[in-house]
Amino acid sequence: MEFWLPVLEDTIEDGLKILPFLFITYLVMEYLEHRTGDKTQELVQKAGRFGPLLGGVFGAFPQCGFSAAASNLYAGRVITLGTLIAIYLSTSDEMVPLFISKQVEPSKMITIIAMKAVIGVIFGFIVDFAARKYRKYKRRAMMDPMRIDELCKREKCHCEEDTPRISAHRGKYDFTTGESDHNDEAKITKAKVKENAHSHDHNHESHGNILRSALIHTLHIFIYVMIFTLILNAAIEFIGEDKLAGFLQGNVVLSHALAGLVGLIPNCAASIVITELYLSGIITFGAMMSGLLVGAGVGLLILYRVNEGTTRNIQITAILYLIGTFTGFILDVMHVVV
Repeated sequence: MEFWLPVLEDTIEDGLKILPFLFITYLVMEYLEHRTGDKTQELVQKAGRFGPLLGGVFGAFPQCGFSAAASNLYAGRVITLGTLIAIYLSTSDEMVPLFISKQVEPSKMITIIAMKAVIGVIFGFIVDFAARKYRKYKRRAMMDPMRIDELCKREKCHCEEDTPRISAHRGKYDFTTGESDHNDEAKITKAKVKENAHSHDHNHESHGNILRSALIHTLHIFIYVMIFTLILNAAIEFIGEDKLAGFLQGNVVLSHALAGLVGLIPNCAASIVITELYLSGIITFGAMMSGLLVGAGVGLLILYRVNEGTTRNIQITAILYLIGTFTGFILDVMHVVV
């Protein structure tokens, strides 16, 4: 019982932290899917080109919930891959609370947070730029259409059948050129206007369906996160944070690679261990940055659950790992110390 009590406490605490973020994210996604028109979704995706900037800024806030929200938004193709990477790189998880508890100078803490945000923004734009060039080379569509309804199908909640999607714009959208087709065939006829007006009468009823759908998705993912977090917390409690710290100290040359591997652990203990070792002077600033940049909290855990394609998810993980460890290594080579 002495073993499981702290494990359960940590698991419940970790789960409750991301619960509101999950619900709000799914509520927004359900609204985009069922209540907004095609035109609105086009605008959201066009604005996504500036996503890495917003992702880097919002991801810097000391909450692991942003990375969880980003994973869901990317799975629905509401945000771009670059925006997802920007949020993953900038998210701080438990670093800030630990800095505060250790009475680290505010200027030092703010500088590190700002560095993570800037690194996230820069690499986010680079990833999106590379993705667009690759799509152009392969002659693929420049952007993926939103596919929020596919999340419902994968979760087998059947909520996509409950709420009719209201399309305010029937024009076709070419994701290759980024232009809309406004020909006569795409115009809304009087019959369609009447049909949409009739559908509008039922919009108030659909509010409840949207709320219920968001609750179903939140519950599914919350249970998934709780189960895996319980397993991870039990493993870390059994192994011990001291041994995890020893793993990082084992080889100075490989400290960046090892810190990155620890950062991949979807648990707050990873960021705590890495930050503690840095504050104790055991690892370098660059090694700490390697681990914290790679660390995305439960974001990766949720990504593997909601995003279709294991190969794609592995590629995203590899991109995150390579960017984080490479940046940390360069910081050490340049003798950057905060």
